[in-house]
Amino acid sequence: MNKGRAEELKRKQYLGRIYIFIPVLLFFGVITTIQFYILRDCLDYKSITVLHVVLILMFWFLIAVAYTLLTSNQIAHWYEKPMKLFAKATNQVANGDFSVYVEPIHSADRMDYMDYMFLDFNKMVEELGSIETLKADFVSNVSHEIKTPIAVIQSYAECLQGASVTEEERKEYAKIIVGNSKRLTNLISNILRLNKLENQKIQPEAAEYDLCRQLSGCVIQFEELWEQKSIEFEAEMEERALVYGDESLMELVWNNLLSNAIKFTEAGGKITLKQMSEPGSIVVSVSDTGCGMSEDTMKHIFDKFYQGDSSHSREGNGLGLALVLRVLQLHDCSISVDSTPGKGTTFSVTIPVSGISDSGKKGKKGNKGGYRYE
Repeated sequence: MNKGRAEELKRKQYLGRIYIFIPVLLFFGVITTIQFYILRDCLDYKSITVLHVVLILMFWFLIAVAYTLLTSNQIAHWYEKPMKLFAKATNQVANGDFSVYVEPIHSADRMDYMDYMFLDFNKMVEELGSIETLKADFVSNVSHEIKTPIAVIQSYAECLQGASVTEEERKEYAKIIVGNSKRLTNLISNILRLNKLENQKIQPEAAEYDLCRQLSGCVIQFEELWEQKSIEFEAEMEERALVYGDESLMELVWNNLLSNAIKFTEAGGKITLKQMSEPGSIVVSVSDTGCGMSEDTMKHIFDKFYQGDSSHSREGNGLGLALVLRVLQLHDCSISVDSTPGKGTTFSVTIPVSGISDSGKKGKKGNKGGYRYE
């Protein structure tokens, strides 16, 4: 706090005491006068000397001073001191320090509105600190993810300029450049898409469609990839499951889950896609026999740019599951993961069903989700 502001606060504190003293003095004067008026028939006013009047006035003055000092000290202890600490803390936060903590005034069983305000402030600062950390990590990760493919493209482009490059090498270099340019394009597209989703600039354009048809279409897109790795693919689905949601956004979910399953499943492994209708919900699960994940890894898989298995980092950018989670949140759906290191992973998406009649026919549609099955 600068010197000018401190002096201004002291001046206001001094004026505050005066503002307390004057009304208190007048209050005691009025009260005493009323008492004398009530007892007027019992008192001999003629016997009251000037000295008595002066003593009464001095008594009023001393009582007013004592009350003012007592009140000021109470205000300073229970209000001004905590608020000064609070003002200092807010100033630190304004200057980018998110490590501050304001101690509540009272114990947990005697907390008042100011204590709750301090607790809310502490929670807010903690959240701001987390956001700032995520922001710094996000910028750092984006910079790294963008720099890597650009460096590869630049390096192989320089190699292509060499006179001694053979035709076979030229094709290989060109293939690497194209692959990294696609990776860069996907990264930027995912960053923009995730940013729009997080800021809710994209709202689900809900319409009724067949979930089983959508899942089948997504599976076909990856047929070449799983055949290249000799992966056994098994699908268990109902003939039809009508859902009400944004088909293009939900396609992102299935594509990312299937892509991850293929990426982390070794050659000769197995991937299983299941869709089933349960009371009140539709569940879609994607299981693989890949490397699996530890408990610590599972805690961070939906964080932006997090990639638990660094050996596959060149095959993605760590944004897929963050996109999946945000899309499902927009549709009021949930996702869970079950994984065992060395044995595989299962992602399960639960789509809530609303308005299903006993006969399983079409029910009422909600604003976001509203699913039904046949």
